[in-house]
Amino acid sequence: MEEYKIFLPEGEIPTHWYNVLPDLPSPPPPYLHPITLEPMGPDDLAPVFPMELIKQEVSRERWIEIPEEVREVYKLWRPTPLYRARRWEKALDTPARIYYKWEGVSPPGSHKPNTAVAQAYYNKMEGQTRLTTETGAGQWGSALAFGCALFGLELKVYMVRISYEQKPYRRIMMETWGAEVVPSPSQDTEAGRRILAQDPETSGSLGIAISEAMEDAVTTEGTKYSLGSVVNHVLMHQTVVGLETKKQLEMAGDYPDILVGCVGGGSNFAGFFLPFIKEKIDGTKPNLRIVCAESMACPSLTKGLYAYDWGDTGKMGPVAKMHTLGHTFIPAPIHAGGLRYHGMAPIICALYDQKLIEAVAFYQNSVFEAAVHFAQAEGFLAAPESAHAIKAVMDEALRCKESGEEKVIVLAFSGHGHFDLAAYEAYLASQLEDYEYPGEKVKEALKDLPKVAV
Repeated sequence: MEEYKIFLPEGEIPTHWYNVLPDLPSPPPPYLHPITLEPMGPDDLAPVFPMELIKQEVSRERWIEIPEEVREVYKLWRPTPLYRARRWEKALDTPARIYYKWEGVSPPGSHKPNTAVAQAYYNKMEGQTRLTTETGAGQWGSALAFGCALFGLELKVYMVRISYEQKPYRRIMMETWGAEVVPSPSQDTEAGRRILAQDPETSGSLGIAISEAMEDAVTTEGTKYSLGSVVNHVLMHQTVVGLETKKQLEMAGDYPDILVGCVGGGSNFAGFFLPFIKEKIDGTKPNLRIVCAESMACPSLTKGLYAYDWGDTGKMGPVAKMHTLGHTFIPAPIHAGGLRYHGMAPIICALYDQKLIEAVAFYQNSVFEAAVHFAQAEGFLAAPESAHAIKAVMDEALRCKESGEEKVIVLAFSGHGHFDLAAYEAYLASQLEDYEYPGEKVKEALKDLPKVAV
């Protein structure tokens, strides 16, 4: 029988996270203080993050040990399976060998708990009782709610307003794990009230939600802020994905020619490709291609400026050098809420600037066309964010069909789309003239979505 899934035993869960900073030819420039614009030190970050995460943020140690308590939680879903997409290969009629690392098996349904559990643990160990955070599509908020429930922490989530309205089941999942969830911008913070006064009908953005969550954290005793992407320690926590993938590909007797993943803030794909990039940097695998797939509605890498910018709309957090569309930019209300961030992880930006990685951007309709094609072959419904990566893989596989090359393409499949069926509904409605929505209430709720998709 042909092998479809490659599993690792629980004993193969990584014992250490991989920190890429010591291996980068040119590390990202330092963060700047949001007010003084001088380089930030650990004390400047202390009001926001626990000290252990601050140490990890600036560490030059290549390997950081994963606490046993965190690894025990990881056992609930890690190691995750690596699939060979044999049915999709046949559907595409491509000679390429396609694999996907499936992170949708975690309790929240994505890669996000790899860092959420770690952050909840470190905050608990340092005596915190409450966390605040932002979330776009709800994947990160769900993961942190899960982590906080396991370690007995309170959590308040500022959910980008358009996603709060589009994805009610994500909110319910967070609330089931004990989190308080409010739409952002909200009336609960000065930052939120200021934005609402300017534009009461705003769809919100991750930049605004970050400002609200940070303001809440620094003004509430016993509270720290938790970030789900962009910063160094988050990308490092996600390297468990890439480390497992390397072992699984070795078991399959393959090595990637192309690695593909979606990028919003960058944690999903960075955690996948960073364990491979040292071999590209040192010349062991110079021809390895690393392709970042982003949304045309928020194309920070392909259209943004590489410059210092604030990470949030309210200019409360660190200023980082990154590819940015501007901290006041509010993207179109696409379904891929996790890709609606104006900037990108500094590590990814530095690698992109050094031409070690590539980037492509797609319109929403094209990614759902690819996601439906994938689902009809492999069965899995992808999150809208992951659909961007699927589109990039599809394009690469079809190029192999034209050239006859048997390339190995590996996809970072970051999460499922079970709570994103309204997005698929809108796509199907835009394709089928005689399609009817099942019920007037749903029809009314989704009436504008086909226009958004285009």
